[in-house]
Amino acid sequence: MIDIGPSMGKKLNIPNILSIIRILLIVPFLIFISKDKYILAGLVLVFSGISDFLDGFIARKFNQKSKFGEMLDPAADKLTLIAVMASVGIKFPEVIPFMIILVLKEISMIVASAFLLKRKKSPTAAKWYGKIGTVAFYVSVIIIVSLRAIWGIENIMLNISLMAVTALLMIYALAKYFKVFLLMIKTKDNN
Repeated sequence: MIDIGPSMGKKLNIPNILSIIRILLIVPFLIFISKDKYILAGLVLVFSGISDFLDGFIARKFNQKSKFGEMLDPAADKLTLIAVMASVGIKFPEVIPFMIILVLKEISMIVASAFLLKRKKSPTAAKWYGKIGTVAFYVSVIIIVSLRAIWGIENIMLNISLMAVTALLMIYALAKYFKVFLLMIKTKDNN
């Protein structure tokens, strides 16, 4: 482990380093996607996804969980997701209204987590409904980008339909997380 200073009082372990790498990978992803190098951008995202899996696995398997990691991992997830949303919105303008909804959902989640942390309450771990929304988003993006990048097909109605379903799943997840958030606030206020 690497000591990251007495002010943080934390050790930088392998899972945290992997989360930091995920944040740094956003830059090459954005560069590749802006230059229409979809395969390279996709490979960066695959590597990012593998590092996301590994950081959680290593943290649990080798007991390297930390409060710093509990904040860093979801931050890396959210930043990556927002970068993908923004770049897809730029490349496929027809999905911008859905991307705005998805970005607002992610920003709401970040604000709620920061609010809980300020009250010395740990944000809730990802739930199944949040994971389904995220998987639907990435599957939709893979289909939309692959159709254009590999086969040269751009079907605006398909793009809108995929992102509409994704937005509905994300809104459902936000509503469920909001209920958990309210319960956590109420529990905190009653203590």
